[in-house]
Amino acid sequence: MVILYLAWIITVLLLVIFIKPENSIQAQVSFLFMQIPSWLFGAWVVQKGFIEYPVGFLKMIYKSSFTFEYFVFPAVSAIFNVHFPKDRSWFVKSIYILSFPTVITIIEVNLEKYTQLIKYLNWAWYWSFISITFTLLISYGYYLWFFKKIKNMYGNS
Repeated sequence: MVILYLAWIITVLLLVIFIKPENSIQAQVSFLFMQIPSWLFGAWVVQKGFIEYPVGFLKMIYKSSFTFEYFVFPAVSAIFNVHFPKDRSWFVKSIYILSFPTVITIIEVNLEKYTQLIKYLNWAWYWSFISITFTLLISYGYYLWFFKKIKNMYGNS
């Protein structure tokens, strides 16, 4: 459980460091949007018996990882979207896109190997990498769509 508390503290610190007040609305939209696919996919992989979370918060209510799906991954998505290098080359964008799931997957693999927080049953690290990448890209697509709609609706202000 210490690791879970640390995850919450570190995530809050990352948000404070990487989300400036002028980007708080963009971060909030990204955060709230990511909770939908994250919770749904997290519940699905547990229900299908791919992954198990033996230890965690709210285990009686939610069998998946409350910490990751409700807070950590949505926060990562907010940082990812707000700092996306949209005006950079495809190479830089590709490195950026792949760096986030790489770091998360490395952390997850180590948690699976050395803790009771996550257990792969019918799962492999590459499924995490693929699903995290795909979900972040969906989130960024929503982010672009949402703020384009807002801009078209209310102008540049």
